[in-house]
Amino acid sequence: MDLIILNEGLYYLIKVTPELLIGEVWKDCFDLCHIIRKKLTIYNGEINMYILKDGTFFFGCICK
Repeated sequence: MDLIILNEGLYYLIKVTPELLIGEVWKDCFDLCHIIRKKLTIYNGEINMYILKDGTFFFGCICK
């Protein structure tokens, strides 16, 4: 699975590591993306977006 991140006007694909998923159970890609989003992001209601703690924007996930 890859995460889609926007940083300074460019989109990046970032691989999800197995360490991030230790102890988690999911049934499909949408479930897995939701778990990762909850672990890594903070919701900003003013701009209606999820933001990673380093300030980049989280757009979603790609499952292969």
